[in-house]
Amino acid sequence: MSPNASLLVELNTEELPPKALKSLAAAFAAGIEKGLRTRGFLAEGSRAEAFGAPRRLAVHLTDVAARSPDAPFRQKLVPVAIGLDASGNATPALLKKLSSLGANVDHRQLAREHDGKQEVLLYVGVKPGVGLAEGLQQALLEAIEALPIPKVMSYQLADGSTTVQFVRPAHRLIALHGATVVPVSALGLTAGRETFGHRFHTSAPISIAAADEYAAQMEREGKVIASFEARRARIAELLALAAQRLLAHPVVPEALLDEVTALVEWPVVYASEFEAEFLAVPQECLILTMQQNQKYFALQDAAGKLLNRFLLVSHLEASDGGAAIVAGNARVVRARLADAKFFYDQDRKRTLESRLPLLASVIYHAKLGSQLERVERITGIAVEIAKALGVDRTHVERAARLAKADLRTEMVGEFPELQGLMGRYYAQHDGESADVADAVEEHYRPRFADDALPATPVGTCVALADKLETLVGLFGIGEKPTGDKDPFALRRHAIGVLRMLSEKRLPLALGALLAAAEQAFNGMKTFKPATAELATFLYDRLRGLLREQGYSANEVEAVVVQAPQRIDDIAERLAAVRAFMQLPEAESLAAANKRIGNILKKSQGAAARVDAALLFEPAEKALAEAFAKCSPRAQELFAAGDYAGSLTALAPLKLPVDQFFDDVMVNVDDAPLRANRLALLAQLRAEMNRVADLSLLAAG
Repeated sequence: MSPNASLLVELNTEELPPKALKSLAAAFAAGIEKGLRTRGFLAEGSRAEAFGAPRRLAVHLTDVAARSPDAPFRQKLVPVAIGLDASGNATPALLKKLSSLGANVDHRQLAREHDGKQEVLLYVGVKPGVGLAEGLQQALLEAIEALPIPKVMSYQLADGSTTVQFVRPAHRLIALHGATVVPVSALGLTAGRETFGHRFHTSAPISIAAADEYAAQMEREGKVIASFEARRARIAELLALAAQRLLAHPVVPEALLDEVTALVEWPVVYASEFEAEFLAVPQECLILTMQQNQKYFALQDAAGKLLNRFLLVSHLEASDGGAAIVAGNARVVRARLADAKFFYDQDRKRTLESRLPLLASVIYHAKLGSQLERVERITGIAVEIAKALGVDRTHVERAARLAKADLRTEMVGEFPELQGLMGRYYAQHDGESADVADAVEEHYRPRFADDALPATPVGTCVALADKLETLVGLFGIGEKPTGDKDPFALRRHAIGVLRMLSEKRLPLALGALLAAAEQAFNGMKTFKPATAELATFLYDRLRGLLREQGYSANEVEAVVVQAPQRIDDIAERLAAVRAFMQLPEAESLAAANKRIGNILKKSQGAAARVDAALLFEPAEKALAEAFAKCSPRAQELFAAGDYAGSLTALAPLKLPVDQFFDDVMVNVDDAPLRANRLALLAQLRAEMNRVADLSLLAAG
């Protein structure tokens, strides 16, 4: 082996689980890189490239040493008084310590040093490096042990008696440093340079000439694109080209592209078709059928309308140009689409409303009853929201009652991802009004981060009710998120509520919403209100949302710590805080606000209101007069929603506030005088903190 060269390690296996391949390949490469780097075999600039294909996991590393460097060491042993007897001979304690370290050294060669308390014996030396075979052997076993294997398989080796456990049976192991085989073993295999190529396009083993030749040689001789990312990019390119030839646009979900990449080693794209009569079925059903059951890529026209053509990714370059493959897949998809059409036709024979009683047999949660009971709660909450927003209550009530009815349809039973969407189609078929039908679909929104919000007022009312019922109900039975565990997606529901209130500018008080939702659970013995805890949870989610929007931690906390009831005006409050902090008086007023807060925390007995007759010091009179002039205007602007103006109106208080703290002692012995001054400060702080807690903006 050359002193420094590239290293290749490959495990050739049976077909690996496609949904796990990407993570397995990354973990395998990272594990070996970590093991070798920890042991000093990798240069600072060494790079690792992961390879993952249906029948192989591999890693290529550059600049790998043939031997790890010698490493000086300095091992503290025992105090001299314990390690040596009166004659200077080694004691049993020292000998035991040396033995545990595997140190074959004469005690007279040990160094000594003082550790600040006593003199101790040291074992000082240089640990010689080890060969790559030894280091790689350990790194390989560690990497295999740490793989995120979804389900372990047990199988026997050729000897008929040795059982091995791995994700799939492994057949060959390659370990090449440059062009030289590294003698390591794993999973009952001894490393060599041979592997297998494509299962159908090749038959003889492929002998890899050198580590740096691996990817090119596998592609050239083995009909295998070993790199997951390169193969994925190639599939995406082939799909785009095939669609372009058909004057179409491919529907390429990232997850499906990953899965197909994990299924083929040599991708070939073919176009097939199905009967146009199936296009009468909602295109979402057809697309999902093709994607989930057959891993096909649907095709749409420029307007987004589904075509009766699709693309499939094969791993065969067929001698007939793919005619048999295309025909076979057309037969398969025909059967699948026939099932979807059957479900659709059967479902439309019954109205959504007629399916409502069937929800009584669908358990939502053991402590919260059936889906039918849940629908009743959602309906009640949605109607209350509609009243507050002035939305058509009749349509909101109708939409809320029908929102979950599609859960008992054949199509949603087969494809749960279509719930809501199929409800809209069926509501339209039943003759429901457009806003009711749209709301049935929209009430699930937002389903994920950055998803669109409900587009209609009716949909918004039902979506809010749905999420509030979930949050209040599950918190009320103790099903709260803990750490990274959130089985009911309550964080997502909370963010959905906050986004709707904020982005749709809904003038609804959070406390009133929670109270309305809580009212829906009246009489349920298993439910115990947890409104305060839920409100805290919501405000914590709000903090995260606002930080993601670019506001500083202090700005966010100054507003959110006030627990504002109206989420729709948070943006104006934050804008007001930023505008206030640009004022020359801002820093001084924020600091004064913080000082006032500290005084009020430590003092008790503030009067109910300020008594002008007890204002003796000129500075406190001046502050009271200045406050009396500023406060009405600040309150007027606040009531009008001009939060920036409200804070700006308090700017003239800077000088009298500064003078007050320079000239006036607050905590005097005279109780009435002290109470009056505390009342003045409390009144001042309440006005200053009407928009946000300014004390949190003070420097330091």
